[in-house]
Amino acid sequence: MTLPTPGATPPLIPRQVLFGNPDKASPQVSPDGAYISYLAPVNGVLNIWVAPADNLAAARPVTRDIGRGIRLYGWTYAGAQIAYLQDSGGDENWHVYTVNLDTDAIRDITPLEGVHAQIQEASPKHPGHLLVGLNDREAQFHDIYRIDLQTGERSLVQENEGFAGFVTDDDFNVRFAVRLTADGGVEYVQRGEGESGWADFISIAMEDSLTTSPVGFDRSGRTLYLMDSRGRDTAALKSLDLDTGAATVLAADPRSDVGDTLIHPTEKTLQAVSFTYERKEWRVLDDSVAADLEFLATVADGEIEVISRTLDDSCWIAAFVVDDGPVRYYRYLRENPERGRREAQFLFTNREALEGLPLVKAHPVTIPARDGLNLVCYYSLPRESDPDNTGQPAQPLPLALLVHGGPWGRDEWGYNPVYQLLANRGYAALSVNFRGSTGFGKEFINAANMEWGGKMHDDLIDAVHWAIDRGIADPERVAILGGSYGGYATLVGMTFTPEVFACGVDIVGPSNLETLLNTIPPYWQPQIELFANRVGDHRTEEGRKLLQERSPLTYVDNIRQPLLIGQGANDPRVKQSESDQIVQAMQEKEIPVTYVLYPDEGHGFARPENNRSFFAVAEAFLAQCLGGRHEPPGADFAGSSITVPAGAEHVPGLREALGPG
Repeated sequence: MTLPTPGATPPLIPRQVLFGNPDKASPQVSPDGAYISYLAPVNGVLNIWVAPADNLAAARPVTRDIGRGIRLYGWTYAGAQIAYLQDSGGDENWHVYTVNLDTDAIRDITPLEGVHAQIQEASPKHPGHLLVGLNDREAQFHDIYRIDLQTGERSLVQENEGFAGFVTDDDFNVRFAVRLTADGGVEYVQRGEGESGWADFISIAMEDSLTTSPVGFDRSGRTLYLMDSRGRDTAALKSLDLDTGAATVLAADPRSDVGDTLIHPTEKTLQAVSFTYERKEWRVLDDSVAADLEFLATVADGEIEVISRTLDDSCWIAAFVVDDGPVRYYRYLRENPERGRREAQFLFTNREALEGLPLVKAHPVTIPARDGLNLVCYYSLPRESDPDNTGQPAQPLPLALLVHGGPWGRDEWGYNPVYQLLANRGYAALSVNFRGSTGFGKEFINAANMEWGGKMHDDLIDAVHWAIDRGIADPERVAILGGSYGGYATLVGMTFTPEVFACGVDIVGPSNLETLLNTIPPYWQPQIELFANRVGDHRTEEGRKLLQERSPLTYVDNIRQPLLIGQGANDPRVKQSESDQIVQAMQEKEIPVTYVLYPDEGHGFARPENNRSFFAVAEAFLAQCLGGRHEPPGADFAGSSITVPAGAEHVPGLREALGPG
């Protein structure tokens, strides 16, 4: 595609390019280096492909999923075997499957109805087995089983006596059990004497509970690596001698918590660590990888991620992430005595169709909140409004405020398809790491306790006012949108501060915090104190009062502007009832709302056909509210399970796109 001249309005980027399946994604090298695997479509559905490491052209699909596609997979240590996870229609009752590359046989090694499986440990010391957590005995608690990859036979390793989880090592030993305390803290206990069989190890106060946790063990198993914020604000990387109790700080940053780590696959030495404030930065801890990271920095532009390594560490898979193009993947062969030189072999990008498109940059900025907290934010502008990438448009623009989910997560710099869609359609896009976002220290996280719909929302409003004051945003044309917690924040925006937003797009957002906590999945129950101490306690009268005060459903009468709601019928986290009840309340009060429901989706839209169809609706909705451009639905409803139980008439072209019936 030929790029438009500077200042000219670029052509519409098709939704298929932005929200369709990637061409190839999630590459991994097998532990022995013989194969490279990746995810790619087969008849429009993501499956696992495998190729000889030196002949990518010989790749072939080794799985046969025809529904939602595979997204979570990894190599086992049992020769040519891969394990992957799959659920049914987004219900998150994950099963663990294996595929044998020698026989092409696919086996469900957790063939139990209604059970939530999770992979606990894979180890080269036990190549024919996996440790898997299963809640087959009691829905709230995962017992640990050892499963034979060849036969599927499973044996109980650890019965769960009421713990939130376990910490295991590569010898398949259960080293610690984890439980949440009534005050929101965390206790790690280890094998010991006494009636319970467990002895106290580490007690973590609530203020540190989201920023202190184990990372892994060294080769001896007598040193524990952990991220630890106790006695400080940001989480440092520490080593803890389990024999003496001596702790050593290995790396720390005053502005951000420890992020990714590079750990040698067999020696278990910590080699490098990343910290991300506005942008990711790597810090070398072991000189043996210093030259490797220096070399990779010369290979391609972007932030480096090492996503896979062979057991002998001769080969890495590296990804290069940019904000205005696809991810580039390389097979990196490290220097060795036989071959000598280092070599980076380009594999592929995840979306070739993005090459040459008029994509836009993401500008990092730190915005002060009204009480002095620093909010790390990112924003993008339409190419025609900022042809020189100065970050300042010639005149105020309609603004879309994107709110991340979690809320214990964060936004980061990099390519974002929603950003690119919005900018291409003529909007400024802004995302905010509001208080409660992770990665910025415990004080920043704890500033959000009991502040859902309170100061967390104030941060979003402060960022909007910053954009207005800077001449970026037109105050009469501001939209709010997001998923999960971001969907909740959208509903808060439409009910708590209706004068700020011209419209809202809520994706799987809770409308009533009390009913949300009363309907969480049973296997989340061991973590209920986390929600009780940080959101509100639905078990007490005082807590229920707070939850109702912070629930958008309580203030439906305040909604003045158009609202679009998207929901998956099988969502186990935010049940369909959360969307149903606010839609019903709006209908009873004759407040217009458009409700899009997918019968084969869960917490978010995994099938690309559904994702495209929803953003086709959202585009037309935003264009009507804010005045931007939009691509007509066209064929984007083909293959989608989209239903619109309410309000199709409020979105231009939606009824026609749905067709008869």
